[in-house]
Order: sequence, then C-alpha cells, then structure tokens
Amino acid sequence: MDLELYKKQALQRQKEHKKFLDGLKKKPPKNLDYIVQETHDEVFEKVIDCLQCANCCKTTGPLYTEKDIERISKHLRMKPADFEEKFLRVDEDNDKVLQNLPCHFLNDDNTCSIYEVRPKACREYPHTDRKKIYQINNLMIKNTVICPAAYEFVERIMKNLGK
Repeated sequence: MDLELYKKQALQRQKEHKKFLDGLKKKPPKNLDYIVQETHDEVFEKVIDCLQCANCCKTTGPLYTEKDIERISKHLRMKPADFEEKFLRVDEDNDKVLQNLPCHFLNDDNTCSIYEVRPKACREYPHTDRKKIYQINNLMIKNTVICPAAYEFVERIMKNLGK
C-alpha cells in the first residue's frame, strides 16, 4: 500500500472532496445513511485492509475518555492514574492523548495489543459508517489524508451519487 500516493491524491482532491461533502450537508439525499453504510462495508471488505496500513496508529493519537482509561488500565492490571502517567498527556485542547507516536499498543505486524479494549476513538475511526456523515465534513477531509479507507470512501460516495 503506497501511503504517500494516497496522501498526495487526497491533498490534490481536497477542494473537490470538501465541495462535495459541503453539498451533502446542504441537501442530503434521502437514502444517504444507507449509501454511507453500503460504501463503508464495500471499502473495508474489498479495498482496504487496515493491517496492511495502520497509518492512523503510527501518525495520530486517539483521545482517551475516562471510560477508556478505566477499561484499558483494568485490562492491563494497572491503576488508572499509573496508566495515565505512563502513556498519556493532556494536549492543548485539554484532552487526554498518547504521549508518543506510533501508538505504544501497535504490534510489529500492525495488530493492536489491546484491540478488544481499545479506545472508543479507535473503534470509530475513520468514522465512515456514521449516520449523518455530513456533520463531520472537516474531520472526514482530515482523515482522507491519513487513511486510505477514508479517501476511498469519499471517492466512492462521490461516484455512487454521480458526482
């Protein structure tokens, strides 16, 4: 998987993607949620294998909620405060995020060592199966540069809606 090529294409098509997504926000098709789910499934079943990529785990850190911290620290048999001290920091938005990238829990084969208890942000990424997708246009545009699946998703949604 050529991540640089995806990134280059995403940056080249950013204005077009933004215009398309903004159009969805202004006038969403009646069956948009269905098209979104169908396109998401298609991209992840046939096009992109996250284990070949893991760019999200290598380049962006998820936000950790208190529930995430409790669940993961329990799984690791650590006190939540010890987990936070060892792995997290507070960012400029006052969110708890990883101290370092790539993610400490990313294995050499691109699997996640805490997959079954991973943060909510990781479970939802890249947000391509979300209802009312137009509510996260700016996030989707950002994700197309990081995630080949998000890029393919936007490209296919455009194609499926004849844009």
